[in-house]
Amino acid sequence: MAAIKLTKLYTQITKTITEKKSAVSLQTVWTNPIHYTACCFGIGCLPLMPGTYATILSVGLYLILVKFSIVTFISILILLNIAGIWLCGKTNKDIGCNDHPAACFDELATFPICLIGVPFSWTQIIIAFILFRVLDILKPPPINYIDKNMHGGLGVMLDDVVAALITLACMHFLLFFH
Repeated sequence: MAAIKLTKLYTQITKTITEKKSAVSLQTVWTNPIHYTACCFGIGCLPLMPGTYATILSVGLYLILVKFSIVTFISILILLNIAGIWLCGKTNKDIGCNDHPAACFDELATFPICLIGVPFSWTQIIIAFILFRVLDILKPPPINYIDKNMHGGLGVMLDDVVAALITLACMHFLLFFH
């Protein structure tokens, strides 16, 4: 019974996705562990704004990582981003798309970059969250160049890494003048 409800929910969600070929192929998110992980454990299949939902999940990841040393924090982020290159690249290739919105592991792996070396506070997290999402959605230069000209998993991850690094620079700029 639950499987039928999930199938119906999935069908409704995929109707909102504009890339019909990808939407049909995305059914593998529930059966393929690589696609499931690249789609942030199913979060990418939620309607509308999957990148925002993945970034919310990433706040939870940040709350875990911030308890570690800065070296461990950055090391884990490097590993997650390398994994993201492979996960997003493979998933997008399998579904025949360059950067499907459901494959939102890139937001999960990159948002904590925005807060490296920033003192913990919910205000800082909220500011970083908003700035990161604005940059990721609007894609100003050089993010738009990367998004349009780099393909595969590296391109998917790199535009978000650059958005996160710009956010990080802004966060430290704000801290300096605060």
